[in-house]
Amino acid sequence: MVLAQPANQHVSKAFDLTGKVAVVTGGARGIGLDVSRGLAEAGAHVAIIYNSSTDAEAVATQIASANNVTVRAYQANVANQDSIDAATRKIVTDFGKLDIAVVNSGVASCVAAEEYTPQQWKQIMDVNLDGAFYTAQAAAKIFKERGHGNIIFTASVSATLVNVPQKQAAYNASKAGVVQLAKCLSVEWVDFCRVNCISPGFIATEILDIHPAEWRDKWMDMIPAKRMAQTYELKGAYVFCASDASSYMTGANIVIDGGYTLP
Repeated sequence: MVLAQPANQHVSKAFDLTGKVAVVTGGARGIGLDVSRGLAEAGAHVAIIYNSSTDAEAVATQIASANNVTVRAYQANVANQDSIDAATRKIVTDFGKLDIAVVNSGVASCVAAEEYTPQQWKQIMDVNLDGAFYTAQAAAKIFKERGHGNIIFTASVSATLVNVPQKQAAYNASKAGVVQLAKCLSVEWVDFCRVNCISPGFIATEILDIHPAEWRDKWMDMIPAKRMAQTYELKGAYVFCASDASSYMTGANIVIDGGYTLP
C-alpha cells in the first residue's frame, strides 16, 4: 500500500519499535553504534553489519543484554553487491523478517581534487554511493516481497555545501549522490517502503580525530551551536524515521548540524 497508514495511537506507541527487525550497516562504531543502540532501546531486534571492526560481536552482545532484544553481528562488504545481498538474506533467515534498513556505512578522505588517483576516487564512491545503493537494493527486494519496509540513509551536510578548509570533493559528491538517490528511491519504491535521509553535521567521532587542531577550531567558529554533536544525539532521529511516528514522511532529508548550514 502506498505509504501505509497506521492506526492513530498514543505518541509513545508511535515511536515504539517492539518486535521490529532492523539492520544497520557500519553499526558497530561511530554514528552507527548509537543508531544500533537507539533502535534496540526502542524495542527493535538489530542486525549489525560490519566490515573490519574487531569488536562487533562484543558490541552486539552488550546491546542485546542492555535492552533484552536480539542483536547479532554479520560481516559483509557493502561495496560488493553479492556480499551485502547474501548478508541481508542471512539476516532474514535468522530473524524471520526485516522491517528497517539503516544504510550508514561510509568512508572519508581529504585529497586535493586535482590530485585524486582513480583508486582514491573509486574507494569513496564504492562505499559511500555504490555501497549505499547495493544495501538499499538488498533490503528493497525483501520489502517488496513483504509489501512494506523502511530505509534510512546516513547522508551528510556535505551533500549541500562545500566544507572548508578540508578538500574532500569525492566525499561531498558521494553524499550528494546519496541524498538524490534517496529521493529517487522514495518515489520508485513508494508502493512498498519509505525512504528518508539523515544528514549530520560535525559529529564527534574517530573519523574527525585525525584532522589538525586548526581545522577543528575553524569548524567550531562556523557552527552556531559552538560545539560538535555526540553520536547519541542522533539516535532519536533514526528512531523517528524508523517508526510509525513518521508514517507519512518519505523522500525527506533531515539536517542535524547545530545550525552549521544556516549562516
